[in-house]
Amino acid sequence: MMERFDVAIVGYGPTGATLAHLLGACGMKTLVLEREAAAYHLPRAVHFDGEVMRAFQWAGIAAELEPLTHTHPGMRFVAPDGKLLLDWPRPQGEGPQGWRANYRFHQPDLETLLRQKMAARPTVTVRSRCNVIQVDDSGDAVDLRYEDEAHGRVDQVRADYVVGCDGARSLVRRAIASGMEDYGFHERWLVVDVILKGDKPELGEHSVQYCVPERPATYVRCPGKRRRWEITVRPDEDADDMTRPERVWDLLSAWISPDEAELERATVYVFHSLVAETWREGRLLLAGDACHQTPPFMGQGMCAGIRDVANLYWKLAQVCRGDIPEAAASRLLDSYESERKPNATAYIQTAVRLGGLINTCGTEEALRAALPAANGSARMESIAPPLGVGLGIGETAGRLFGQPRLADGRLMDDAYPHRFVAVVEEEMAGHLTLPDGVALVTTAGSNAGDHLDRLGCRAALLRPDRYTLGTADSAEHFKMLLQRFANSPLSRNQIRSIRP
Repeated sequence: MMERFDVAIVGYGPTGATLAHLLGACGMKTLVLEREAAAYHLPRAVHFDGEVMRAFQWAGIAAELEPLTHTHPGMRFVAPDGKLLLDWPRPQGEGPQGWRANYRFHQPDLETLLRQKMAARPTVTVRSRCNVIQVDDSGDAVDLRYEDEAHGRVDQVRADYVVGCDGARSLVRRAIASGMEDYGFHERWLVVDVILKGDKPELGEHSVQYCVPERPATYVRCPGKRRRWEITVRPDEDADDMTRPERVWDLLSAWISPDEAELERATVYVFHSLVAETWREGRLLLAGDACHQTPPFMGQGMCAGIRDVANLYWKLAQVCRGDIPEAAASRLLDSYESERKPNATAYIQTAVRLGGLINTCGTEEALRAALPAANGSARMESIAPPLGVGLGIGETAGRLFGQPRLADGRLMDDAYPHRFVAVVEEEMAGHLTLPDGVALVTTAGSNAGDHLDRLGCRAALLRPDRYTLGTADSAEHFKMLLQRFANSPLSRNQIRSIRP
C-alpha cells in the first residue's frame, strides 16, 4: 500500500521547515522532501521581524534563536555627498508581537535550530536527498514520485495536499502552471559576507543604503563579527570577474581592508520582483520563493515566506482534520491566496520603490516618488500592509493583532497555541458565551487593553495566526460576531467564510 500523509512539503528551507513545525504541532501527518543532503552552510537571508519571530515562537525555537541574533536599530539612506536622505528607525525593546520589532541573524543558525527541533515532532517525517520528479493531483489526493538518491531508487507517496516551498524554480509551481506577474525590477548585485578579525565600530550598527547612482551599495550589520555588503553590478561587468577576491576588496576599500576581515562569501545574485499568478490549484499550493521574489531592500524575502505558512498551516490543519465541510474547505484554502498575495505584492512594490531611490541621486523629488509613505520627509515609519480580502467580518478583519502578556508573565500564544482567542475588556467578559474551543483573554488578566486600543476596539476575535476575524466596540456587537463565527465553517457548520 502506498504511504499516505496529510500534507507533503517540497523543500526544507526556513519556509518549508517552519510549515512542517506548525503542521506537526497540530498533529498533522507531514512529509518533507528535500533534494539537498544538508542545510546550506553560508549566510543568505539576514533579517526578520517581530511577526516572524512570533511564528518561530509557535514552532518552539524563538527562545533559543533570540540570543543568536543582533539588535537592528534601523536603516539609513545616504546621498553621494553623505547627506541623510531618509532615516528608518526600528523600535527597540519588546514590541506588540511580544518580541523585538526586528532582528539580524545568521541563516545557518536558524536552519540548524529548525532541523534539530524537528526530532520532537513525531508526526513529521523528513527525507533528505530526495528529488521530486513528478506531482500528480488526481482530485482526491496528490501522488508524488521522487528520486531517493541516498538509497538509489524511485519512490512514490500520496498526500491530501502538497505545498511547494521549493524556491524560485519550483517544480510545484510548474505543476500548477502558474505564470509570474513582473513588477519590473531585475538587477545583478554582488553580495559579500565577511568576518571581522577585530572590532570596527566605525562601520556602525545601522543598515545603510548608499544612494550613489554609479555604484549603489548596501551595508548590513550582522550578528557577531559578520558584516555584509551588497553592491550593484553594471550591465557591462562580468559576474565571475566581480567575485575575484582582489576585485571584491577593491570594491570594499572605502569601508574595510583584507587586514581587517576574512572574506566568507562573494557571489552575484539577480534580484527579481515577481509574484505567482496562481498560488493554489486543487490540492497543490505554493509558499515562499516559489510564489514571490523580491528585491532585498526591505529585508522581507524570507519574512514573506514565513507569513505565508503562518496563514496557511491552520487552514490546512482544519481541512485535513475534517473540521469543516468539503465545499467550505475549498473556500477556506482559497482565502490563503486572496489574503497573502496582496500583502506580499505590497511589500515587493515598496522594495522596488526603495530600489528606485537607491539608484537615484537622492533629490527631494526622487524621495517623494520612491516612498510616498515618507511624505517627502527624511523619516519613515514601519510599513505593514494589511491582508487582502479573506476571512472575517467588517473593516478590521484581517488586521494583525499583538500578543498580550498575561498576568503570570506568559505570552498569550504560549498559553493558547493554535487556537481561536477572544480578547475583551473585563466588563464585557461576564456577558459573553464563547463557542467551544475559543479561549478568553481579558484586560483584567493581561495587558490586552494596550492591544485593543491599538485597533480602536473593545473586543477582538483572533484566528490561530493572530489576525482578526473581527472586532467590536460593545458587548452586543461582539455577541453578534461570536454568533456569526459559531455558524461559520470554522466552527464545523455552514459555508459563510469569505467576507465580501
